[in-house]
Amino acid sequence: MSLTASFHVLQNSTSLLQDKSDRIALPATQTYDERNGSYASKLESDISPHAIFLPETTDEVSKFVKLLGPIVQEGAVKFAIRDAGCQPLPGCANIQGGVTLDLSRLVGTTPDESQGTVRIPAGELWGAVYKAVQYKGLGVTGARSGNNGIGGLASSANHISKVASRSSAHAKASSPDNIVNYEVVLASGEVVNANRHENADLFVALRGGGNNLGIVTRFDLSAFPQGNFWGGALFYFPDSFGGQIDALVTELHRSDVSEETHVMISLFYADQFSKAVGVDGAMGLSQAYYTQEVEKPAVLEPFTNTQPQIDALNSMRMTDLVSAAEEQAKQAMTSVRCAYMNTTVKVDAPTLHAATEIFKPALEKVKSIDGMVFSFTMQPYPVSLLKRTAPAGGNVLGLKPADGPLVSILILLYWNKQSDDEVVLSTARSVIEAIDKDATARGTLVRYKYLNYAFDFQDPIGSYGQENRKKLQDASRKYDPDGLFQKGVPGGFKLFP
Repeated sequence: MSLTASFHVLQNSTSLLQDKSDRIALPATQTYDERNGSYASKLESDISPHAIFLPETTDEVSKFVKLLGPIVQEGAVKFAIRDAGCQPLPGCANIQGGVTLDLSRLVGTTPDESQGTVRIPAGELWGAVYKAVQYKGLGVTGARSGNNGIGGLASSANHISKVASRSSAHAKASSPDNIVNYEVVLASGEVVNANRHENADLFVALRGGGNNLGIVTRFDLSAFPQGNFWGGALFYFPDSFGGQIDALVTELHRSDVSEETHVMISLFYADQFSKAVGVDGAMGLSQAYYTQEVEKPAVLEPFTNTQPQIDALNSMRMTDLVSAAEEQAKQAMTSVRCAYMNTTVKVDAPTLHAATEIFKPALEKVKSIDGMVFSFTMQPYPVSLLKRTAPAGGNVLGLKPADGPLVSILILLYWNKQSDDEVVLSTARSVIEAIDKDATARGTLVRYKYLNYAFDFQDPIGSYGQENRKKLQDASRKYDPDGLFQKGVPGGFKLFP
């Protein structure tokens, strides 16, 4: 069937659209332009699908799959799956000349206090989730930014939340490991639940499987009591960054390390920011949180007492999930070109110091680029976090408590002009590859790459290890025997070579 014919079927199927033409957005319409221009990165918005389908219910997603599936199998059309569109990898949530399935209208977070869970539709943003649960005095492990979406994060596994390492018995782990149930539309169009008791192999595979196994339309997360807590961001001059690394290493290696803390440290250059504060180079940024209502906890002092600081930009205070997520969202940039690349290393001071020395000369190559933001960010995976995976049902990442503590190194990039794509992306890639080479020589490299932070030259699925890749492939053959999500959804990272 031709591509034109496939859209004729799609537009005229009353069983799918129920006479609601607003479900289809075509080029040169306001809805199409708004949705295709709303990705976190212009690398995704540069891509132009032939149509965007905007379902409002799980049933409509099911009908979409049933209708389009046979056309995809004939090779006439391919599609992409979009939740919030925050992952900047080109093509992971959009498709040139195909259909983009946009789940942004699946919203409406519902806390279930009797079950201690929260039901979150796939199109929801974390800011809305936090507002819904905070009203009930609850918390969930989710994104730091309120602008991030639930879908991509919760199917990529091991995202670090402000409350990921909480000692509360209810806070099991990072957001994917805190999911107790997925509602999934399979390749057949059948809607199933995946949890520890139903479709348990699919449940485990979805914790890291990305867009390979089905279309998740709802995530049910464990909730836990959460009130106000202490935290925020502080900025300091780059000479202090080495001390922050040493403090982070010491903290993560302590046997009595607090499970209530979350710290992320960055060495970053931002064109506009640097000009505003009169610094011709990188700045240090630390985000530190203590997830109980304790003012200025001593455990955070190695990070918060760093001097000299830019006092006017210090936001450490008593806060809550909603306010903290709003603060993080304000720091993010939108409608610009954006990319992420990452690697993982063991918590080792020489390795981390060497990584910053690799970053610094690369910054000098790109800092004159229009709108350049070049950030080197370290996010810890403490042992307390890794320990909670197995009790929560497991995942396919291949990380064990004995491997930790670990640090994820993220290179985050923003810039303005398409003409600068090659130099920006190649420079960042050279940083990641040099860090990997150095850490390999030191024996501190960990093969794991976080899927949401990976770029096209990386292989996060392969980084889970051969055994876990096989688990994912077995789940794909069982739940998607014709390979709809392998052949028909080409974006993202696939399971088969």
